[in-house]
Amino acid sequence: MKVRAQEVKSRIFELSGGHPALDLVNTLDWRFRDSGPEELLEDYADVVRFVEQTGLMNAMDARKLLRSASENKAAKVLVSVRDLREAAAELLYAAVDGKSPSSSALKRLEEFFASAREQQKLRWDGEKLEWALPQASSFPSFPLWLLSLNTETLITSEQMPLLRECGNAECRWLFIDTSKNHTRRWCDMKICGNRMKARRFKAQHRD
Repeated sequence: MKVRAQEVKSRIFELSGGHPALDLVNTLDWRFRDSGPEELLEDYADVVRFVEQTGLMNAMDARKLLRSASENKAAKVLVSVRDLREAAAELLYAAVDGKSPSSSALKRLEEFFASAREQQKLRWDGEKLEWALPQASSFPSFPLWLLSLNTETLITSEQMPLLRECGNAECRWLFIDTSKNHTRRWCDMKICGNRMKARRFKAQHRD
């Protein structure tokens, strides 16, 4: 596991992707490691905390969801969020590699996006109409809808040409490269950047 600040009861997610959809994909840590990846979304509480930490949901709604969601429904949402993540990962890594995503990944994403959009209603915000989801605390699937809509926003946006992956072959976390010359190489210089520099140094000075 990468070095992260920890709280006694709440996981702290490292949000280095520049977009919630990329940070979601990165919750399967060390995805390409030979010894296997590490799952950071271990339960529904992790999903809710992740959505809150990305700024998509406020703390009050997050607490209400954690108190109100039934164990059965929470388990189903967890499975769906992971499924959304893996469909998005397939598409995004294909894009990074200059390939086309599979038709099955596109179909799964289309289903998630359509389901989330069906929940939206027109609402007057005092100045204009806007599409909005219902109150979070009443729907355990609210985090899934938020993540679906945000994933759709990213992969249909003009940010996609700036999509990059970490240069550590075992990590390959995704991020939007907003650096001045679009030359960012690492998910986080303090983590993978320093690790890879140290590895190169040892290789160059090996007897």
